[in-house]
Amino acid sequence: MRSLKMSLNHGASAKVLLVGQMLMVMMVIASAAKPLPGKKKAFLDAHNAIRAEVGVGPMTWNKTLENYAQKYANSRLSKNCEFEHSGGPYGENLAEGYGEMTGDAVRYWATEKSKYDYASNSCAQNDICGHYTQVVWRNSVRLGCATVNCGKGLVFSICNYDPPGNYMGERPY
Repeated sequence: MRSLKMSLNHGASAKVLLVGQMLMVMMVIASAAKPLPGKKKAFLDAHNAIRAEVGVGPMTWNKTLENYAQKYANSRLSKNCEFEHSGGPYGENLAEGYGEMTGDAVRYWATEKSKYDYASNSCAQNDICGHYTQVVWRNSVRLGCATVNCGKGLVFSICNYDPPGNYMGERPY
């Protein structure tokens, strides 16, 4: 009888465990399905729209990259928002301007598209296009961005990409 009782308890424990696992899966799905709030959504939507134009798959928002970007953006305040890259392990685009500087910053980087020649995989002479190619880099699938108000309406924006892009000799898409 004792083994039967243990068997029943084990069965009940297995059911509780199974229900618990199902609830965890449902919570993960529900949290993943939540829409991103304002600025994050604007950054992500702008990136994915530009990537879709050239047939590159969408990016996903990444909290680690967001935290990295926010920490770096915050550090720029003590340096009068000087425009300088972080030198970190991720791909990175920076912008400064007025307004929210989310989707607008991304669309600004995308203006470099006209300076990128896919056939030669290079920028037009004396022009830059690396911000654009990072936005559309097919292997960069995770994104995290942040902004900081530098005063007098000036906003510093940073987006970080993982894995990074813009490798010499490689095409973005």
